[in-house]
Formats: sequence, structure tokens, C-alpha cells
Amino acid sequence: MPEANLTERQAKWFATVQANLERNTGKTMDEWLAIARTCPETGQRAQLKWLKDNHGLLQNHAMQVLNTLSGDDARRDPGQQLDALWSDPGSKAIFEAVDAAAQAQGEVIQTVRKSFAAWSRKVQFAAARPVKGGKLMLGLGLTPDASPRLEAPKNESWSERLKARVLLTSAAEVDAEIAMLLKAACEFA
Repeated sequence: MPEANLTERQAKWFATVQANLERNTGKTMDEWLAIARTCPETGQRAQLKWLKDNHGLLQNHAMQVLNTLSGDDARRDPGQQLDALWSDPGSKAIFEAVDAAAQAQGEVIQTVRKSFAAWSRKVQFAAARPVKGGKLMLGLGLTPDASPRLEAPKNESWSERLKARVLLTSAAEVDAEIAMLLKAACEFA
């Protein structure tokens, strides 16, 4: 990931994972890349499982190898990633409203993953992913009891810190309450 898109804490964590790969596994990144190129699987989740099951790599190191192999995040333009993720005009409009409310918290870093965008200050406090039909699922670093609009997440791929989510179906739903929830999540993070 580009350093500009990481909080200080995230940058330190990624550097630690990278520094520990050879020490923890006994193989260099180049050796792991050679092994990963022999993987018969094509999907990232299947490749991850293959590295874990067949070579004993743990989650973080396996993802590091796969990301390095594919050039994921480190060489992608965040603008292109956003355009690809938010290609539906409906969900893009909702995303832009959520992004404005999240960025209004000041000193916020936005990152883009394959399936979601996230906002962090010291740690991730919110994330959003597109949902079919021009909708958006917003995850927040709050508990579901913070608002009647919130529910507990089900099978989300973003940070385990995000304990609540809300389905937004239009940009108009990004109202004062959503802005207040984003602010509370940011302050809590």
C-alpha cells in the first residue's frame, strides 16, 4: 500500500509483517513467490487456503505473499480502485455522501481494498462496500445499540473492529444521524 494511504499504526504493522516473513517461515519473499506461482488455484481465497493448508503460512504472511505476487495495493492507483469498486452510479452517489461525512472528521485516511473502502484515523472506524441494486453497506466501529438503524455484521470482510452495519439505499439516507454515527465511530477509534 502506498504510505500516504496508511495510518502510522498500519504502516508500522505492515512493516513488521514484512520484516518477520523470513524469520518466521525460513523462506525469503522470492522463495514464497516461486511457491505461490505453482498454486493450481486461481481465486485469491482459494490461493490463500492453498498456501495455508499446503505450506503452513498463516493468514498475514499468506496475504502478504499473494499481494506481492499480484502487485495488489502497492502498485494500484487508488483512484482507479475507487472507480472499479464504485462503478454503479447509485452506490457511487451513496459512497460520495458517506465519504464526505467521513472526511469531515478531519485527519482521516481513506484506503481502498478489492471489495470495500475504509476510513481510519489511528485505526479503522468505518468501511463501505457496494451492494447490488445501487446500494451501500456501511460498517461502523460502534455497537449495534448505538442506533436503531444499525445491526450486527454478517460475514463482512472488513475489520473486526466494525461491530455494526447499516444498509443505505440512497445518498439521501446519509443524513445527520449517519454523520453523527461516523463522528462517534471516529472518536471512539
